[in-house]
Amino acid sequence: MDGQLVAAVTSLAGVVLGGGLSYLVQHAAQRMSERAERQRQEQARLEGRRAERLSHLEHFITVAAAADRVAFERPGDWTTGEPWPTTAQETMQRLWVAESMLQVLYPAEVHAAARAYVRRLNAAVWQGVPSLEDLYPELDELRDAFLAAARGALD
Repeated sequence: MDGQLVAAVTSLAGVVLGGGLSYLVQHAAQRMSERAERQRQEQARLEGRRAERLSHLEHFITVAAAADRVAFERPGDWTTGEPWPTTAQETMQRLWVAESMLQVLYPAEVHAAARAYVRRLNAAVWQGVPSLEDLYPELDELRDAFLAAARGALD
């Protein structure tokens, strides 16, 4: 009977060892699977945030271009109630909202560059454009600085 007992104990030890190893392998595989799923979710979240940032960036650029046109279409003399100041007010309001969204979605240096660009556009809209030759390079420089900051934040 000792031989049968040894065989039974050996068999039981083999089952326990096999079960333990199987548990460890399954546990490790489950952890790896959970980690891979978390990484996929994080990647999807980052891609979604990048798409949202790009969408708002495009909107800001579109509204800034409209504000640029409004500034250059500014009549010498205008009064409240005319079409130009109404259009200018609406455009600048949209630009302010677009800039505010950049403040929410981008780092501070991107918003600071956008803010400088918006302030110069706002001055051009409401105070007029003294010289096209002076304003174009200034706006180009501010826009380029903003776009460089935004590009850096997207990478």
